[in-house]
Amino acid sequence: MFASIQSLGVRALAGFGVTAEADISGGLPGFTIVGLPDSAVKESADRVRSACKNLKYPWPASRITVNLAPADVRKTGPVYDLPMLLALLCASDQLPPPGPERAFVGELSLDGSLRPVAGVLPMALQAAACGVRELFVPAGNAAEAAVAEGLCVYPARTAAEVVEHLRGVSPIAPAASTGFDPGQEGAFADFADVHGQPEARRALEIAAAGGHNILLVGPPGAGKSMLARRLPGILPPLTREEAIEITGIYSVAGLLPPGSGLVTARPFRSPHHSVSAAALSGGGSSPKPGEVSLAHGGVLFLDELPEFRREALEVLRQPLEDGVVTVSRVAGSATYPSRLTLIAAMNPCRCGYFGHPTRPCTCLPSAIDRYRQKISGPLLDRIDLHVEVAPVVYDDLAGEAGGEPSAAIRARVTAARAVQQARYAGSGIRCNAQLPAALVRRYCRPDPEAAALLRDAFDRLGLSARAYDRVLRVARTIADLEGAGPETAGPGGGQRTAPRPAALLTAAQVAEALQYRSLDRKYWYNI
Repeated sequence: MFASIQSLGVRALAGFGVTAEADISGGLPGFTIVGLPDSAVKESADRVRSACKNLKYPWPASRITVNLAPADVRKTGPVYDLPMLLALLCASDQLPPPGPERAFVGELSLDGSLRPVAGVLPMALQAAACGVRELFVPAGNAAEAAVAEGLCVYPARTAAEVVEHLRGVSPIAPAASTGFDPGQEGAFADFADVHGQPEARRALEIAAAGGHNILLVGPPGAGKSMLARRLPGILPPLTREEAIEITGIYSVAGLLPPGSGLVTARPFRSPHHSVSAAALSGGGSSPKPGEVSLAHGGVLFLDELPEFRREALEVLRQPLEDGVVTVSRVAGSATYPSRLTLIAAMNPCRCGYFGHPTRPCTCLPSAIDRYRQKISGPLLDRIDLHVEVAPVVYDDLAGEAGGEPSAAIRARVTAARAVQQARYAGSGIRCNAQLPAALVRRYCRPDPEAAALLRDAFDRLGLSARAYDRVLRVARTIADLEGAGPETAGPGGGQRTAPRPAALLTAAQVAEALQYRSLDRKYWYNI
């Protein structure tokens, strides 16, 4: 007796189809699972047997073989418990075959209840794309599965509910597809609580408007962490496409709370400085997303940057440059997106008071050099804005009036991002920081006065070619904030299909962008 049930698996961030085939034959009783199962899949035999008996379904006293096809792809996790149970019931004539237009995923408890599993959103998207019309999932996964369009999702609390539905005895009500409403407002602390620090606030606004990475250097107590934790609150709202990408990452990582749908606020990740290189980039025997991918679409905050292991910091090079990270293991490789805004904070020396206006530094010059050289030049090159955060003066701290609220800053940032999206429409580029070098020459052209300023700064500051491009990108973001971007509307107010090249960058815009590279020379080359 033979039966097959459609299921799904996930590899990196992509779902793939799996067929659970059950064969009941003569011979000594036994339960064998084949098809490259990992340890969690092999343990499904005991879960399926216990759930079947506790649900009062007769257990065949025969030799049972379950194959998970395709057999050349590694199967991981307990997601195949439910399809294996249903295939067994169909093969023993206890359940009519459900047909290939129905797919099933879910982990079984020993009593037959269904537990949520990881990676349901990529599976649901794949199911909708390959012709599956009905997807049965644990109730805790229904909200994320319902994101997939053109798919009817049935939430089940127990395997018995699925069986009764397939028998036509007690139908399960399908899950409602929820709309998308970004919930950024109020999700993060407000800039209104920040007193003083106008230079750092301006730099953070530029970083948010263009998606630029930023380094804050200043003494202890200057407010570096306070400023960093407010950056996500001024980023523009998530689009539905971004929300699906972020939700898929968290779903695969198993970090999506049961019952939740799309992620509506940009992520903020702040790993401890003891984090390993694998935890930052991703890893494991079956590669999982790391911090650089969990921060995709949001902010990765690295506090006390020189305290991180050198090898951990160096793995940031590829994600910051390419927007993706590839994790390779013996079992295979996985590529995850990592388009993020990096904000790092550090002291100017180990004691923290080098250059402080009132407190003397107790570090030897050689100790200061060793401390700063923990940050390599190539990594520093990939950080667009280097900002010196000065100590807060008493009058600013004691004043009752707070700073400008996040809502006002966010409105300007959103307007600048809208200019960029119109400019790069159809190219896949979402902000200035993602602009490739070939397009920098087109959209970030300086006027003659600004070009002369750049030439002088290139030699005086010792800028690299990468730093030169990043200065131009930052200057373009400053221009966008000032409303100096290209026209985005055609005749009659319609959208332009081919926007004109952006206006030339002025000397003032380039000069402001250059000042955010001055720490290259002050802290790393003139010790």
